[in-house]
Amino acid sequence: ISTSADGNTGLSYKRRERAVIANLQYWPLFVLFFYILSPIPYCIARRLVDDTDAMSNACKELAIFLTTGIVVSAFGLPIVFARAHLIEWGACALVLTGNTVIFATILGFFLVFGSNDDFSWQQW
Repeated sequence: ISTSADGNTGLSYKRRERAVIANLQYWPLFVLFFYILSPIPYCIARRLVDDTDAMSNACKELAIFLTTGIVVSAFGLPIVFARAHLIEWGACALVLTGNTVIFATILGFFLVFGSNDDFSWQQW
C-alpha cells in the first residue's frame, strides 16, 4: 500500500509541474521514459543469471551500472532543459522532486519484493 501511495505522490508532482511549464510545453514528461526503463536491466539480469555462477556477478554489476546511468540521466535531463530555457526552474524543481519520490518507490519495491522467498515479485 505504501508503494502505491509513494508512486501516486511522485506522479502528483508530475501533474503539478505542468502548471509551472511556460507556453504549454511538455518537455519534462520525457522523464517518464526513464521511469519505465530503469528497472529493465536489473530484471533481465535477475532472470538470466544463476547465483552460483561467477559470471552472474559481472552481469548484475553491469545491470546496476546501466540502471544507475538511467537514473542519473533522469535527474540530468530536466536540468539541461532548464538551462536551455525550455522549461522554468520551478518546473525543474518539481521534476527533480518527483524523480526522487518515484525512484525511491522503485527502489523500495525491489528491496521488499527482491528476496527469493514465497513473497517475491518473480512469481508474477
